[in-house]
Amino acid sequence: MHHIDVHVEKDIYDVNNRLADANAAHLKDHGIRAFDLLGAIGSGKTATIERLVPLIRKRGLRAGAIAGDVYGDDDFKRIVALDVPAYNANTGKECHLDAHLVEHAIDHLPLDEIDVLFIENVGNMVCPTDFRLGAEKRIVVVSSTEGDDVVNKHPMMFRSSNIGVINKVDLAGFVGANLDRMEADMRRYNPEMKIFRTNMKTGEGLEALLDAILA
Repeated sequence: MHHIDVHVEKDIYDVNNRLADANAAHLKDHGIRAFDLLGAIGSGKTATIERLVPLIRKRGLRAGAIAGDVYGDDDFKRIVALDVPAYNANTGKECHLDAHLVEHAIDHLPLDEIDVLFIENVGNMVCPTDFRLGAEKRIVVVSSTEGDDVVNKHPMMFRSSNIGVINKVDLAGFVGANLDRMEADMRRYNPEMKIFRTNMKTGEGLEALLDAILA
C-alpha cells in the first residue's frame, strides 16, 4: 500500500517562504532593493541587466546580480563584464532558484557595495512561479520570438509578477507576433501589471522600465 503525505508540498512552500522573508529582511538591513527577473531561455533577462546597469549608474546607484542557471556560467560572465558584484547560482537538476539558494548567494556578495540587486532566475516559464526569493518586485520578460501566445500559455507567471516586459519588439514583424495581443493577455491575467515594450539594441523602453522598477 502506498502512503502519500499531502502536506509535503505545503511544507516545502512554507519553509521557502520563511527563508524568502529572511532574505528580504537581510537585504533591507543593508539598504538593498532586490528584484526578480523571470522568463524563458532567450527572452532577454541577461540583456535587460546589461542595459539597465549603465542607467542605474547614471542615477548614482550601484547594481549587483545573482545569475541563476541550471549549469554553466555564461550569463554570470556577461554580468561580471559589467564590473558589478555578482554570484553564479547553479541549481543542478532543479528548474528554478529557491530562497535557500538565494540565501547562500547573498552570503557571497559584498552587500555594502550594492543598492540594486537583480536576481535572474533559471530560464523557465513554469517552475519559478511558486518560489518566492525575497525580492520586492517580480519582473517577467517575454520576447516576440516566443510567439504571441506565450502569455496565454503561462498565466500563473504573469499573475504573480508586478512588471511585464515584451522584448525584441523589433523582431515581431519577422516572426508574425502580435504585440497588442501579448499586452492584452498580460492585462487580462494581471490588470495591475505595468507593461513595457523593449528593444535591447536601441534601448527603447528601458528608461521607463527602470522608473517602474525603482518606483
